[in-house]
Amino acid sequence: MLRIAVPNKGSLAETAAQMLWEAGYTGRRDPRDLHTADPRNGVEFFYLRPRDIATYVGSGALDVGITGRDLLLDSGSDAAEIASLGFGDSTFRFAGPAGDFTELAELDGVRVATSYPGLVGGFLAGHGVTANLVKLDGAVESAVRLGVADAVADVVSTGSTLRQAGLEIFGPVILESEAVLIGSGVERPGTDTLVRRLQGVLVARQYVLLDYDVPVEHLERATAVAPGFESPTVSPLHDPEWVAVRVMVPRIDMNHVMDELYSLGARAILVSAIHAARL
Repeated sequence: MLRIAVPNKGSLAETAAQMLWEAGYTGRRDPRDLHTADPRNGVEFFYLRPRDIATYVGSGALDVGITGRDLLLDSGSDAAEIASLGFGDSTFRFAGPAGDFTELAELDGVRVATSYPGLVGGFLAGHGVTANLVKLDGAVESAVRLGVADAVADVVSTGSTLRQAGLEIFGPVILESEAVLIGSGVERPGTDTLVRRLQGVLVARQYVLLDYDVPVEHLERATAVAPGFESPTVSPLHDPEWVAVRVMVPRIDMNHVMDELYSLGARAILVSAIHAARL
């Protein structure tokens, strides 16, 4: 069976489990379980610390896994990214005391605190900068104030936490991270099916089905407003001057599209959720 590593806790765990369930897999029922089998789908799930998943997959002990791109790069393992999964977004930046740093080169020979020494060290090396990395577990905002570092490299959302610690962001973005599916590099039966199912979940979350009736004379303009994923489905109605149209549109755009279609003369405009997809 395909052996899949899944985060057992942390910010990725709940969403990863929900995504696998929406993809048709049966996960664990007891949160204390470290292993569960899904023979109907030919897979086994192993619930591990997110930081360890890349190591297990890279070594070949497990076939594929779900973890963060940041954790994959920080691990230095031989695992490789197969597909992005559309959740767990995070941005990594450098920060230091206000006015102390303005560019990356100024970190040469400086102490930089981070929970991701592999990721940050690789980024700095790629830019020709040699810093003294101070590895800390968890939040690093207090490292400068407590005198163990001169700057930090950490996850940034709004930057408010860093500002509260008297720090300001500088330099380029280190990494735009998100949850990813990773593999060992060895092709295993079931991997392609897993990827298609997960991609189907992403499509179902990002798109909706839009049905509407429109006069034939306005059909071309209507399909220009909503061209669909590939092409709209157009069906005749009893009234030969009208047609029914079904199309996929991005969920985020659906109300704007409905407004435009209505202004063109479309009526009976209905939106339906997509529960699963294969495209």
